[in-house]
Amino acid sequence: MLNRLLRTYLRPYGRELTAVFVLQLIGTLASLYLPSLNADLIDFGVVKGDTGYILSTGGWMLTVTVLQILCSVGAAYFGARVAMALGRDIRSAVFHRVGEFSAREVAGFGAPSLITRTTNDVQQIQLLVVMVCTMLVMAPIMCVAGIVMALREDVGLSWLLLVCVPVLVLAIGLIVSRMVPQFRKMQERIDEVNRVLREQLSGIRVIRAFVREPAETRRFADANRTLTDTALRVGRYQALIFPTVLLILNASSVAVLWFGSHRVDAGEMQIGALTAFLNYLLQILMSVMMATFISTMIPRAAVCAERITEVLDTESSVSPPAAPVRELTRSAELEFRGVEFRYPGAADPVLRDISFRAEPGRTTAIVGSTGSGKTTLLSLVPRLIDVTAGNVFVDGADVRELDPDALWNRIGLVPQRPYLFTGTVATNLRYGNPDATDEELWQALEIAQARDFVEDMPGGLAAPIAQGGTNVSGGQRQRLSIARALVRRPEIYLFDDSFSALDLATDARLRAALRPHTARAAVLVVAQRVSTILDADQIIVLDNGSVVGIGTHRQLLDTCRTYQEIVQSQLTPEQAA
Repeated sequence: MLNRLLRTYLRPYGRELTAVFVLQLIGTLASLYLPSLNADLIDFGVVKGDTGYILSTGGWMLTVTVLQILCSVGAAYFGARVAMALGRDIRSAVFHRVGEFSAREVAGFGAPSLITRTTNDVQQIQLLVVMVCTMLVMAPIMCVAGIVMALREDVGLSWLLLVCVPVLVLAIGLIVSRMVPQFRKMQERIDEVNRVLREQLSGIRVIRAFVREPAETRRFADANRTLTDTALRVGRYQALIFPTVLLILNASSVAVLWFGSHRVDAGEMQIGALTAFLNYLLQILMSVMMATFISTMIPRAAVCAERITEVLDTESSVSPPAAPVRELTRSAELEFRGVEFRYPGAADPVLRDISFRAEPGRTTAIVGSTGSGKTTLLSLVPRLIDVTAGNVFVDGADVRELDPDALWNRIGLVPQRPYLFTGTVATNLRYGNPDATDEELWQALEIAQARDFVEDMPGGLAAPIAQGGTNVSGGQRQRLSIARALVRRPEIYLFDDSFSALDLATDARLRAALRPHTARAAVLVVAQRVSTILDADQIIVLDNGSVVGIGTHRQLLDTCRTYQEIVQSQLTPEQAA
């Protein structure tokens, strides 16, 4: 998965990667040339006392060093640019893919996991690319060229290379093999910490209301401790790497000096050549160390790439049509025909054989007990989920054949849990219609019975709104969400229990103000409160996912037992009449 992900997203940056390789090649060869120059300086300059040779060779070494520095800086610059661009592209791809998901896929992954995959997982891959461009590209060049240069200095000590390099590779390999399973666990533990923290931040009021702070503190401490323990296990293995490398490097240096001194004493080797051979051996071992160090990052990056690819390869259950219908010529009309919806793997459908029509200029209400499928039914219209049988028609066209933008432009949805975005009142109201004027915003606020409290807010339309609308009450959030839908002026209004936080007087005023505004639109209202839907043109009664009654309030009081029970639980006989 890691190779596939890198091939896909690094392809546009082939020019920069070529520059990294060329610069690293030149810089590494320059670095390998320095020990040879140093050997010549010792053997032909210091030993013979030739000051001119020392100065000329030293100047040449200085030039090579400057070249090496420039190449290293250039390679690091291009490598960092590639890594940052790669992270940007992967995050963008994940974001757009998640944006295509239906509620089913989002629930399957979970919001905390999707956040971790978009941030921490991408960061791990970015870090790997940076290290590869700055270190790993250089390692094989240095290793191969270092061996050639070491053999050029002295073949008699080459057997040390056959001992030291395999020992280092074997030692680091054993440590890395034990780190791999821990990296996967670490990403899962990060998901768990994010999930617990997100739940606690979102439900802080419930936690305090039920005095559950100690229990939630323990729950977070357990998740945090599990992550810490996993990170410590990884850290212990990583801590073994450098002592192991240093032990082998120092032992190798001692071996070169021990056996090399005998060759120098026997006249088989010059002192400068011994110094160069030692430098080359250290460079070879350092290149192996760099490669093995980066190899410790590859398993974690591979796990992250697998998690990211899982998101990118997941197709939405709500797929766009191959030949979408973009033009609708009829007036706003909504029809459900034999609709069924079943969750994957569920024994029974949530909705079964739902058929009714919501016509323009008429209000259709949906009532039923908790869990009867009201919100699920409403979610089928904007294709937040798709029917598993039957059809949903908008203006005579199946919603699955409509262009998504054409469908969504005709719908104004006020969800069961109203959500406001960080910004101002105006930016939230213009979410559905960016070109709306201030006059249109105030008109929508007035219809939604929100004008009074917005005028009282400092700044009016420019008053700040916190994330989620947490700085306004639940009823104010509902009214602002209704105003946002009104600003859009859609042809189909979907109100998903959008009046539940309003008092009866405000509810009545809002519905009265809505009636002329929605005179040409189809209105579909999900409600728990019977008083909200008494004057609806058509009431759909759901029970356990099936339609058990269709008609007006008076008709259903005479014909539908389920509706009678709902009314009796909320209204007195005089109010019901």
